[in-house]
Amino acid sequence: MQNPQDVQQAAQALRAKLAHSAPQGHTVAPRTGIVLGTGLGELAEHLGNSIAVPYADVPGYPLSTVEGHEGRFIYGMLGTVPVILQQGRCHLYEGYSPREVCMGVRIMHEMGVRNLIITNAAGALNPQFDAGGLMLITDHINMTGLSPLTGANHEAWGLRYPDMSAVYDKEYLTLALRCAAQEGLRVERGVYLCTAGPQLETPAETRFFRSIGADAVGMSTVMESIAAHHVGMRILGIACLTNKNLPDCMAPATIEDIVHTAQISGAAMLRLVSALVAELG
Repeated sequence: MQNPQDVQQAAQALRAKLAHSAPQGHTVAPRTGIVLGTGLGELAEHLGNSIAVPYADVPGYPLSTVEGHEGRFIYGMLGTVPVILQQGRCHLYEGYSPREVCMGVRIMHEMGVRNLIITNAAGALNPQFDAGGLMLITDHINMTGLSPLTGANHEAWGLRYPDMSAVYDKEYLTLALRCAAQEGLRVERGVYLCTAGPQLETPAETRFFRSIGADAVGMSTVMESIAAHHVGMRILGIACLTNKNLPDCMAPATIEDIVHTAQISGAAMLRLVSALVAELG
């Protein structure tokens, strides 16, 4: 479990840096936070009056080492709504612990964020899904064998044994479907499975993951979702399907291809997230 004092100290430092650069009289009080996954950093370029704080300037915060992850918090206006972005994340496969991977969403919560949109790049397992599409996450499967809640519980954050029957908010899922329809975007719905990585899936693993109900697979999101759900945040997860895993004819996948596809799909992600944030207010 995260040390709450570390989170509070980091949140105070981040808030102070943002407030120092904000227009005079402006209060930094975002209600919506967004975690941007691999290749999906373009959203940050569409914030108005944005203020960026590198992770290195936040005490105790782990640094992202992965291509496609900028590594900074950005506060600004998405339309008329104040939001804070986590542009880039840390992963278990980088050698970080679950508590380090989740530090960003816990800092957001400490700063007042209650609505969380988590995005990622994922491989499609469902044969009916196509690379380049978007999938709304309805549930997840944790195949890492780890939890960000291991250790002494911090009662102010949440229960020792949190219920996990509805991690991804059903009202927000319905709202996302409505926004996608209004924007003319096709979106899938499915279960996201998380592995520790960094290796991609074998054909046998792909068959197994599909057999237990997974529609997409990746190496992020689940640790953050567990931590965010634990503290009571309302969560919407969106996966950008960057490649298609067909175990009987597996095509080699490279990180360069995955990032490229995620960047192409970023326009659809931007439209959907912008419409969602406008509705959340």
